[in-house]
Amino acid sequence: MRLFHIEVADPALPEAEVLLEELSASLASITGDSGRTSFDVQDVRVPGALFVLARDASGVALACGAFRPMDEGVAEVKRMYARANTLGLGSAVLVHLETAARQYGYRHLRLETRLINQRAIAFYEKHGYQRIPNFGKYAGKPEAVCFEKKLA
Repeated sequence: MRLFHIEVADPALPEAEVLLEELSASLASITGDSGRTSFDVQDVRVPGALFVLARDASGVALACGAFRPMDEGVAEVKRMYARANTLGLGSAVLVHLETAARQYGYRHLRLETRLINQRAIAFYEKHGYQRIPNFGKYAGKPEAVCFEKKLA
């Protein structure tokens, strides 16, 4: 795998916008919904929120991820994406977010994906996320599946 580094970034950076658009297109092709309505860049510009980019050794952005505050001690993972052929990079971004969330004082991370997105479900389960009842705007939506991980 290529060398890379993960850095805090603004989601409005042109390269971040490109990755977010790639993610939206990918989600639309898998689930029929781009997920754009579930993410506002302002959500990750508030205290307790974080947006990161993973870049290769030459500075090219290859992956992104974020979390935003939800409840006391709980943050929600948003816009996780890694380009194809970047094996392990999505996992590295998720671990980075989990470490940062602990440093921010969060005790739990939650997220939602679509039931049809079996690749994402397998990814989160592999990383220790457990299914929970659908929360917030996902409650009562059978196409959604929610997860939570307790941070050590």
